Amino acid sequence: MLSVEHFRISGRGVWIAVLWEEKIQGITFSLEGEGLENNLERLTGFLRRRGVGMDLAIETSRYPSVVRDVILGRVENSEVLSMLSFGGVTQFERRVYEWLTKNVKRGSVITYGDLANVLGTSPRAIGGAMKRNPYPIVVPCHRVVARDGIGYYTPRLEEKVFLLGIEGVEVWTSSRRT
Repeated sequence: MLSVEHFRISGRGVWIAVLWEEKIQGITFSLEGEGLENNLERLTGFLRRRGVGMDLAIETSRYPSVVRDVILGRVENSEVLSMLSFGGVTQFERRVYEWLTKNVKRGSVITYGDLANVLGTSPRAIGGAMKRNPYPIVVPCHRVVARDGIGYYTPRLEEKVFLLGIEGVEVWTSSRRT
């Protein structure tokens, strides 16, 4: 199923789309609705390539509100881990996503290199896992930054700046170097 809702957060319109069956299969979002359709196509294409079947029928669920509550800090990211299906995610990606979600809390960041050191891998592997994250916001890939700047973000850097700004991570939102 697909649930899509619009919220006002910090003066911005935020569209949140959640694919789900028994658990969340994927999340995407957009500021002001810009690019939501493309983001959803990217997410469904990724999940299909990974062998995840999905029904795209529109149905209301609580999931978009849960994601909104994570953005607002009403719910801890780690509290939502049990709602994720992890379908189509490799063992490595799941290990990265779970460690990140449990250990890098709201209002803080970690570099690609530091996360790689903790997990015994390379910064490039971490970057790839972040790019493929089907659960943005809940799995806080926006909290992973480059050592000398904010780093990249899929689909747009503006979303990373927005999320870090809401979390009060001002030093990184003023550095847009990638």
